Amino acid sequence: MRGSHNGPLMPCSFETSHPTRFDGPPRVIAAGFQMAYGSFVGPADLFKDVAFDRARQRCLRITDYMRAHGPFEPQRLPMEDMEYTTLPHVMKTLGDRFVKAE
Repeated sequence: MRGSHNGPLMPCSFETSHPTRFDGPPRVIAAGFQMAYGSFVGPADLFKDVAFDRARQRCLRITDYMRAHGPFEPQRLPMEDMEYTTLPHVMKTLGDRFVKAE
């Protein structure tokens, strides 16, 4: 997911943590370790559990809803946080074309 976008965190297994969808959702993994006889055992893939399936589905629904707003908030960061992109320059260039809504 690009740094200029927001999205809900989706719990993923190690195998499914590769982002294939362009703008999210951002994926998180959880690696569990156990100490046994002075050595670490693991990692265990904690989010591989089917108990997280509903959370993954909810995350995808939220992502679809956020993307449905188009290239605006809440999917995209607020304008004041976009200074490292070309968007502020584009908005300044096009500024005289905007009309105030009544």
